[in-house]
Amino acid sequence: MAALQIVPIKTLHLFAILDELLIELLKSLTEEEWNMQTVARKWTVKDIASHLLDGNLRGLSISRDHYFGEKPENINSYQDLVAFLNQLNMTWTNATKRLSPLVLTQLLETTGKQYSDHLQTLNPFENALFSVAWAGEETSLNWFHIAREYTEKFLHQQQIRNAVGKQALLTKELFHPFISTFMYALPHTYKDTEAEKGTIVTLIVNTEIGGQWNIIKEEDHWRFFEQSDSKPTATIKIDPNNAWLLFSKGMTPAEAKEKVEISGDRKLAEIALNIVAVMA
Repeated sequence: MAALQIVPIKTLHLFAILDELLIELLKSLTEEEWNMQTVARKWTVKDIASHLLDGNLRGLSISRDHYFGEKPENINSYQDLVAFLNQLNMTWTNATKRLSPLVLTQLLETTGKQYSDHLQTLNPFENALFSVAWAGEETSLNWFHIAREYTEKFLHQQQIRNAVGKQALLTKELFHPFISTFMYALPHTYKDTEAEKGTIVTLIVNTEIGGQWNIIKEEDHWRFFEQSDSKPTATIKIDPNNAWLLFSKGMTPAEAKEKVEISGDRKLAEIALNIVAVMA
């Protein structure tokens, strides 16, 4: 009898909750708030709402309808892929400047449900159409792709909330799956870091909504491992609000150094400040 496969990070049930919170948030915004700047560099609140709509529409077109539209060409590196995606994002946000906040909100409401319904149909253990490149994977399973999509929806809504001073999404139910997915970038961040075999790095996101992640150096790679009696070579602790900002490039590693708590090998620990769990 085949062993039962368990999805490591369950996020599907949270899409409808996030979407409902998003629509409620957008409907509450003033004209001034729609035009506020966010931590996402050049993007306003309205640009981020537009980007979230693009995510739903592209997801439905590619994954459900098998229609790829603009296909990436001459992609020979991670940076080539990032440049292609940045161009896609820019052309979309520029084009949707002509859409009103109400139209954007209504489209997000209908497409969010359609995309969520589609994701429910995917076999979590089949290969996804796109790998999670920021985790260093060339092929990813659907459950990880779905979790990555969840982090996109969480992150961008949180960026809006942060910009307009509305209540953050920092609850155990919503934040823990988000940060747990982001942590898949941790071993990849250390891939070029030389260390003795058995070296342990521990990253702790504080409070009950966070968690602890440990990686250990093997012969030629770093991997996750469960907590043991072995003392970490380096430990870094970060608060949830700083974690989502740092790992999505909303805060620089230099800024984060002043906000984290490090014990053990400081140089080794600080490499974790370079985690980027978005395509950037």
